[in-house]
Amino acid sequence: MTMLVTGGAGFLGTRLIARLLAGGSGDAPASRVVCVDRVPATLDDARVVSRVGDIADAAFVESVVDEDVSAVWHLAAVLSGQSESEPALAMSVNVDGTQALLDACRRLPRPPRFVLASTVAVYGGPLPTVVPDDMALRPQSTYGMSKAIAELIVLDATRRGTVDGIVCRLPTVAIRPGRPNSAMSSFVSGIVREPLAGVPATCPVPLDTPLWLSSPRATTENLVRAGHLDASAFDDVRAVTLPGLTLTPADLLDSLARTAGAAVRALVSLAPDPVITRTVLTWPGAFDITRATALGFENDRDADTLVRQYVTSLA
Repeated sequence: MTMLVTGGAGFLGTRLIARLLAGGSGDAPASRVVCVDRVPATLDDARVVSRVGDIADAAFVESVVDEDVSAVWHLAAVLSGQSESEPALAMSVNVDGTQALLDACRRLPRPPRFVLASTVAVYGGPLPTVVPDDMALRPQSTYGMSKAIAELIVLDATRRGTVDGIVCRLPTVAIRPGRPNSAMSSFVSGIVREPLAGVPATCPVPLDTPLWLSSPRATTENLVRAGHLDASAFDDVRAVTLPGLTLTPADLLDSLARTAGAAVRALVSLAPDPVITRTVLTWPGAFDITRATALGFENDRDADTLVRQYVTSLA
C-alpha cells in the first residue's frame, strides 16, 4: 500500500511523512510514501518517493497517483498572505489542485482515505464566543474562501464515492522552525523563534488578540489519526476542527519570559500592521472541541508546551 502526501517537503509535510514511516500508536509503519511538492523531499529513506511538480498541473497530478495509493494527505496550498496578494494563484492551487487530485483518485480500484488539511479561516463574520463545528462558513479572506471551496469539493467527492474524505480544520501551528512563511499567522512563531535566536521581532497585532494554536507534534498526530479513523466514527459529518489552545501573543510572550528570561522577551516589540490585523481578527479564537476529543484527537496543555517543545527541538 502506498500513501501520498502533497506539500510533503514542507515543514508539516516532512513531519507527517516521518511519522507515517515510523508507525506507532497502533499504526503499522508505511511501506511506501509518495512525497509530492515543488521541491524534492528532504527525508533520506528508501521508502520515500519524491515527485517534483505543480499540484495545479492536472497531468502531473495524474502521474503521481499510483494505482496502489490507499491514503492521501493533501497539505499543499497557497497560504493566507500570498492568497491575498495573488488570488488567482490561490484558486489555481487551493481549488483546482484539489480537484485535480480528486480526479486522479477516481480511477483507483478503491476510494482512498483523503485527508484535507483545511483551516479555521473558513469561518468569519458574526461568530459566537466559542465556535461549533457546524457553524456556517463565511470566510473573510481569499485563503479562507479557497479552502472552503476545497472542503466542499472533497465532501462532494466523498458523497459520490470517489474518495473517503475527512476535512481537518487546522489551528495555527506554532512554534515553527526556519524562516517566516507567507501565512499572515507567521508572526505567531516569529515572536518566539526569533528572540530565542537573539534576533529582534515584532508583533503586528494587538497583544490581546485571541489565536487558535496547536503544536507541531499534536497537529501531526491528529493528521495521522484522521488518516486511520474508521469512517463510521464521523457519521455523516466529515469535517472537524482539530483541537487547539486559545492563546494570545501576550500569553506566548509570558511563556517566552518564563522559559528564556526577561531579556529575551524584551527583544519583541509591538508594530501594528493594519492589513494583518484586519485579517487575523476575522479568524475565530475559540472552538468547541467536544466532538474532536470524542473522536480521539489530542490537544496541548498550555502555552509553555508550545514554547518548550520548540526549545527542545533546538537541542
